[in-house]
Amino acid sequence: MSAPPDLRPYLRTLDAETLVDLLYAQVRRDPELRHSLELRSATQSGEVAEAHRLLDTAVQDGNAEYTAKVGAVLDTLARLLDAGSPADLAPLARRTVDDIGEVVEQSGDPSGDLSDKLDFAVELYARACAARPPDAEQLAEWVLEVEFDGPGRPTIALRDFAEALGDKGLERIKSTVDEVLAAGPTGYRRDVAERLLEELAEVRGDVDALVAILEAKPPRVEVSLKIVRVLRAAGRHSEAIAHAARALTPNRETVKLPEPQDETVALRRKEFDEAPGSATYTALREAAVEAGVWSVQRVAALARLRERAADSEDGADELARALVAEDRPDEAWRACVRFGGSLAQRVELAALREIAHPAETIPVYRSQVEQLIEQKDPQAYREAAKHLKKLRTLHKRAGTAEEFTGYLADLVNVHRRKTRLIAEVKAARIALPKPRETA
Repeated sequence: MSAPPDLRPYLRTLDAETLVDLLYAQVRRDPELRHSLELRSATQSGEVAEAHRLLDTAVQDGNAEYTAKVGAVLDTLARLLDAGSPADLAPLARRTVDDIGEVVEQSGDPSGDLSDKLDFAVELYARACAARPPDAEQLAEWVLEVEFDGPGRPTIALRDFAEALGDKGLERIKSTVDEVLAAGPTGYRRDVAERLLEELAEVRGDVDALVAILEAKPPRVEVSLKIVRVLRAAGRHSEAIAHAARALTPNRETVKLPEPQDETVALRRKEFDEAPGSATYTALREAAVEAGVWSVQRVAALARLRERAADSEDGADELARALVAEDRPDEAWRACVRFGGSLAQRVELAALREIAHPAETIPVYRSQVEQLIEQKDPQAYREAAKHLKKLRTLHKRAGTAEEFTGYLADLVNVHRRKTRLIAEVKAARIALPKPRETA
């Protein structure tokens, strides 16, 4: 009698919604399965409670222990969000942001570890709000409090919270920003208000307002380029061409740079604005750190790199490389995933992440194996076998060794005619699964 067919390859082709419908239909017929899933749900609730307990005790610990505990909380939040947990994770995520922000404000963060975690916590809070939107006006009040009354970190990107804020929350922020600007503030409050006003115009799709805001800025290359991009995206191509022509007209008013606190910083900033990428970002960072102005320069430079990353795979790669050069591999990984970096870049980042987070890197190495096999080259087959060996190790670390066995069986079955590939897999001392029985 033949063994039942392995349906996993077929199931992997289905979208999440179809799988949910199929599973739910089975749950209604199978009390044992329903009980098992209810237990899993209760376990998730227990994880949330444990995360709150960790935060309760974390502030009593030293810096290293605190960083480890909030790291565990962030891992729990990310895992539950990735799994589509029905739990309302926004309160835990917001508390985590507030707690880390308070510690950074009080004690500083010379290593940058907590700053990275704070950025990640904000990202998770945005995802949690999108999944289970809180009260829009309360969320708007939190954004305003963090931006205007905080120590300058974290910086909130309104586009990440726009869906949860909705029209009501965005209008609440707009009203406060208008009041702040009407009072004629200077320094930090003015900078925040002007940035929020620009972001509000972007998320609302108010092209005229956004162009007016940008045109009011001192003329700079990246500002002109952004105006052109905004007009083109809105389908206003003739206006985009006209603006580009004005910006490039010879003998026009000299382009002004921000008041430089150091001539080298001003030069590096100009080079970065003209060609935003990892190399020019690193050069700007080195000059700005030496001049003591990197915290200010970094926000604007990263915003420009993220803007480029949203437009192209190459831009995502450049953003990731810039963050790696800044010794922020976790932030680089998240940026690469969010903006869709190239497979080569994801593999490079996976090598930095595989020890601490083996499960997260498994899909990347599987994609690399597939790409290598598609080359149908002996050397590529040899590299694919090496990556299969690494996958076996990663699955063991992640506690999913059986999943690797099934994955390898599917792979060998699909490529069974590629004798050179099979030979390389054997040469790598990877035990091949037994051939499936046939009727």
